[in-house]
Amino acid sequence: MADELHLDWKSVKELDKQYMREQLRRAGRAKPEVIGIDEISIRKGHTYRIVVSDLLRFRPIWFGGKDRSEASMEMFYQWLEPKRSEAIRLAVMDRWKPFRTATKRQAENAAVLFDKFHIMRHLGEALDEVRKSEYARLTGPKRRFIKGQKYTLLSNRESLDLDGRRALRKLLAANRRLHVAYLLKESFGQLWS
Repeated sequence: MADELHLDWKSVKELDKQYMREQLRRAGRAKPEVIGIDEISIRKGHTYRIVVSDLLRFRPIWFGGKDRSEASMEMFYQWLEPKRSEAIRLAVMDRWKPFRTATKRQAENAAVLFDKFHIMRHLGEALDEVRKSEYARLTGPKRRFIKGQKYTLLSNRESLDLDGRRALRKLLAANRRLHVAYLLKESFGQLWS
């Protein structure tokens, strides 16, 4: 009985592909106005494929390419066809230049919006650079407010417990440069709220 139910991984993969093709067929031809573009790793060693989603219909519409290059991104727009590409009004993506370049060329009417996660990560890295430079610049007891506060600075204020909020308040009161950098990061983050 167990032998009758045994499927090798290739059979399962083929069934999976058939199921996905049928789901795409039922959904009809994509006519996206707002798309999200990202890459996923399909195996270790930096092997990527591109995923494009229709953000108004909350569904993926394309998975493909050979990597995360501009040429692979162009494959999506070729699949979508020029008329449908022109209808795209907004493309949300990380700051990966090949995605941006292909989108600007193929979907000329689309505005590009960088996603919050990636922008906030870069802002957090910039804030940490300010923290490191302030720690290096200061001497003596003034350093004690900065030491060990990396994650306090990088955390959302709402996520901090009472001790974390107190430590943050003390740190920001003690160091003007960190205070300004922190406020800039937090203010920029509110653009998405």
